[in-house]
Amino acid sequence: MAMTITRGTRSAAPAPDGAQAPRRPARPSSPHLVLAAALLSFFVISLDGSVVNVALPAIAHSLSGDMTALQWVVDGYTLMFAALMLSAGAAADRIGANRAYAVGLGAFTLASAACGLAPGLGALIGARMVQGAAAAIMVPTSLALIRQSYTDPGRRARAVAIWTAAGAVAVAIGPVAGGALTTAWNWQSIFFLNIPVGAVGLALLARIPRSPRRAAPLDLFGQLSIVVGLASLTYAVIEGGRDGFSSPQILATLAVSAVALVLFLVGQARRAQPMVPLGLLRSRTVVVCVAAGFALNAVFYGVIFLFGLYFQQMRGESAVSAGAMFVPMCGLIAVVNMASVKLSARTGPRVPMVLGQLIMGAGALVLLLVGPHTPVLVPVLLLVPVGIGGGLAVPSLTAVLLESVAAEWAGTAAAVLNTCRQVGGCLAIAVFGALIAEQASFQHGLTVSLVISGAMLAVTAAATLVLLPKSATRTTT
Repeated sequence: MAMTITRGTRSAAPAPDGAQAPRRPARPSSPHLVLAAALLSFFVISLDGSVVNVALPAIAHSLSGDMTALQWVVDGYTLMFAALMLSAGAAADRIGANRAYAVGLGAFTLASAACGLAPGLGALIGARMVQGAAAAIMVPTSLALIRQSYTDPGRRARAVAIWTAAGAVAVAIGPVAGGALTTAWNWQSIFFLNIPVGAVGLALLARIPRSPRRAAPLDLFGQLSIVVGLASLTYAVIEGGRDGFSSPQILATLAVSAVALVLFLVGQARRAQPMVPLGLLRSRTVVVCVAAGFALNAVFYGVIFLFGLYFQQMRGESAVSAGAMFVPMCGLIAVVNMASVKLSARTGPRVPMVLGQLIMGAGALVLLLVGPHTPVLVPVLLLVPVGIGGGLAVPSLTAVLLESVAAEWAGTAAAVLNTCRQVGGCLAIAVFGALIAEQASFQHGLTVSLVISGAMLAVTAAATLVLLPKSATRTTT
């Protein structure tokens, strides 16, 4: 069914032909309980990403891995996260967000245990990919639960900001916790940390009412084509940094990626009930939020990846010391998240979105001043604007996107946004890793990476300023 854009309406869209009409929960919903359960999923996912970055040198030493292997430890997770999130969002709409959330959180907890018990790099990368697949289910379902439980736009915006702040807290404590655990015990302990958090989340989930469902067929062709397209692209970027981007193998892989992604778009356009309704992309609000989310994640996680290696390999810092270097950068994110909501209420979402992207982009460019012999306090302080910019922009763009779609499409819309965000982080680590691996000087690769970061955010900030509508739109079927 074709997608249409209307303005100002609050009514839910009719169900697609043959679909089961959304059902109300069997018992009254407790929004605060739902929010608590949703927070834990985002917390554990964000914690996992930040602790792993700090532990990479220890993993390389323990399992004899090179730069390419380290990139796969990070990007194997992010790749599955991004590639499966689209269908995971649709699954949340089909079977109910609370059911999908339970499956994702349980699988993530078990995969974390498998990571900690991995005997080699191959097993670790495989378990990380399972973690990513589980995370792909958890993020859109947690946002869908919030969207369904908070009907008032103002309360929903605050709930999204709190949800985002939980991830910021995890990112803030993750490097320190990861460094401390790696130094005191071993790198395996950073994965075991997820197990008790997952257990608490499952206990909370048992008390959450059933979510509405929207029946739809599983798009196996769409899922296969997007996995092949993103996996091929990631492989080409990572391996191209080692083998050279002009090698026949890398060129062939890039061609496979292009074909697979085109087939995905063609398939979605032709399906009556696609995994990703392309009509969503006819909304300027959706397009702007997706582009901004891609750039923000690319720069944020790319910078953490680069400077995690900088502090340990160039400056000789220990894992716990390197983790502590990110505390000022990440510690303010939760506070800025809440400030973003207040600023958005006063000025509209465009101001915090544009301002956040500009601050993060400027922060990336200021880091060009950092060199091998720069006093260590300087990069620690210069990293702070990167965290502030992301904390300012992300809550507003997330709330704007959720407000622009009907409730029954919340899982799918959240999946589209977070897929593009994860692809941004994945490609940034792949590209930046290739730049620092192929250059004779780490410093040269770092410089090129930071210039790319600043330029990318300048473009998306300008697009947000010019293209984001003054009033939110609603996208319905």
